[in-house]
Amino acid sequence: MDVTLRIAQDPDADALLGRSPLAALVGMLLDQQIPMEWAFKGPATIAQRLGADDLDAHEIAAYDPEAFAALLSGKPAVHRYPGSMAQRIQQLCQYLAEHYDGDAEAVWRDAGSGRELLKRLQELPGFGKQKAQIFLALLGKQLGVRPDGWQEAAGDYGQPGAFRSVADITGPESLAKVRAHKQEMKAAAKAAKAAEREK
Repeated sequence: MDVTLRIAQDPDADALLGRSPLAALVGMLLDQQIPMEWAFKGPATIAQRLGADDLDAHEIAAYDPEAFAALLSGKPAVHRYPGSMAQRIQQLCQYLAEHYDGDAEAVWRDAGSGRELLKRLQELPGFGKQKAQIFLALLGKQLGVRPDGWQEAAGDYGQPGAFRSVADITGPESLAKVRAHKQEMKAAAKAAKAAEREK
C-alpha cells in the first residue's frame, strides 16, 4: 500500500496514512468527536512520539497502558479524550496482533467479497457498522481495495461522487464539501428531534 492521501491536510501525516495500513485504521478509529483532519493526523503524531517512522501493532499492544495514555495526552493531545482513545488503540492493536499477526493489511488483503470485508472491519474493536462502512468506502475509493460488492457493502458511503465522509476527501475543496454535508445532517437531525418534541 503506497498511495497519496490528503485527509489530514498535512503532507507527512498523509504520507504515513498512504503507506501504512495500521495508521489508516488508527486514523479511522480516532475519527469521532474531533475534526477529521485532526483525527487522521493522530497516527503521525503517535509514531513521532514513539520515535518511529511507522506504527507497529505488536509494539503498541505491548506498551504500558499508562505510558501510552500519557503519550497521547502530551500537548498537543492526539484526541479530545486521549485516555479512552489510547485504550481503544491498544485494544485494536491487540486484536490485530492476535488475529492477523499484527498485519493490518491482512484485514482486507484476501477478502473475497465486500460483505466479507465489512464483516471483518466490524469485528475490529471500536468499529461499528457506520465506521466500518466508511473505512470500506475509503479502501475502495482511494486505496484500490475493491472486492466484489464493495460499493453495496459500503452503503451510501460507497456511492461515486458523494461527499459524505473521509472516503471522499482528496484535498481542501472536498474536505469543505464533506464538512458541509455533515453539518446539514446534524441540522436535519436536530430539526427532526425538535419536531418530535412538538408532537
